[in-house]
Amino acid sequence: MFDIHCSACDRRQLIFPGQITDLVNDDAGILVFYTCWCGAAGAWRTGAAHAEKASPRPTAGHALAS
Repeated sequence: MFDIHCSACDRRQLIFPGQITDLVNDDAGILVFYTCWCGAAGAWRTGAAHAEKASPRPTAGHALAS
C-alpha cells in the first residue's frame, strides 16, 4: 500500500493493492495506475530509476539508521 494526494477529492488517501488497476515498468521507473476511494483514476511513479532521477543520494548516512 502507499499514500497519494488525490486531486479529484483533494485528500491524502491510502491506496491498497486491490485498488491498483495496472503497472507499467519503463526506463523512468514504475508507473502504478490506481483507483482512489472517491472513484477517480490516478497514477503514481516510483521505483529505483525514478528515485535516482528525482533526488540525488545523500552522501552521509541517515541519522536514524545508526
